[in-house]
Amino acid sequence: MTGDAVPGEDLVRQGLADLRAGLETEAALLVSIGAPRLRRLGFDVPSPFLAPEHRLYAWIARSEPDAAHGRYNALLRRLVSFERAWPCAR
Repeated sequence: MTGDAVPGEDLVRQGLADLRAGLETEAALLVSIGAPRLRRLGFDVPSPFLAPEHRLYAWIARSEPDAAHGRYNALLRRLVSFERAWPCAR
């Protein structure tokens, strides 16, 4: 599967690549949050970050303090959408 055929697939793929490279990015932190379920879905999730929920919120708050809560929740919704849609897309 290529492209963004499943909602949030772009974030998950970027997050997996960032984790493999050891980069702490918004996408890598999001994938770290979803690591247990993503592994159950068959993804090889390399060493997720510790306390990713807090780190992701802090990451967002640094650049968008007034919108951090909404952006954080929107990212989580995209992750959940991906996790729910992936089994149907395969």
